[in-house]
Amino acid sequence: MDHLTDRDKLRLLYTLAVNSHPILLQIFPDVEGWPFPRYLGSCGRLLVSASTRPLRDFFGAAPEVAADLALQLLAVLRSMANNDLNYFFYFTHVDAGTFGVFSNGHLFIRDASTLGVIDKEEGSQLIDGQQEHRDIFSCLTADCQSVLVSCASIRDQHSLVMVCQELLPKLLSGKFQPLVQESIDAFLQRCARGLGDDGGASEAMAELAAILKPLRSCDSRFAYRYPDCRYSDKY
Repeated sequence: MDHLTDRDKLRLLYTLAVNSHPILLQIFPDVEGWPFPRYLGSCGRLLVSASTRPLRDFFGAAPEVAADLALQLLAVLRSMANNDLNYFFYFTHVDAGTFGVFSNGHLFIRDASTLGVIDKEEGSQLIDGQQEHRDIFSCLTADCQSVLVSCASIRDQHSLVMVCQELLPKLLSGKFQPLVQESIDAFLQRCARGLGDDGGASEAMAELAAILKPLRSCDSRFAYRYPDCRYSDKY
């Protein structure tokens, strides 16, 4: 923040303490491929955005729609953990309003205030016995008397497990043929318990994606990838 005036620094730090959502939308804009809505302006906790619906509205959706949204959700989690800028995003909380869906069927992160960001190039390990530095601004976002959560304690499975616990069962339960549904339910139960020692988040997401990909369709209901899905394996 060397290029900012003292007043700008105070404004930025206070905004981060009160509502980090608009700051994240500006730092990681949708035009660069980040899964957020376009930032048009904010006032307190009010943001202006294009027409969207929360993910909760799709819990009763048709099987092919549910499969498509679940695959998009996995793709968002994958991009948050592995991206060209080497940032690791993790959720501190997820619920049915965390994600939204545009009118073209494209899923995005609706509430960025529940995201934490780790710069993997800077590292997150503290030297044994070293205390994390705190100043007056640290107290804006956390209780100075409490111990802050170490970045090193956030595992690659963190966000996936939360989504398996809170969202995917509501989106995918009771939607598919018995054998397919049995595979999905078994995966979600294992994932919700923390995946155990069966592998990391990337392997788990690939496993679920392999089950879901044959279940989605390519038609005009999915305008964000139609008609491209007829000509490219990417969709």
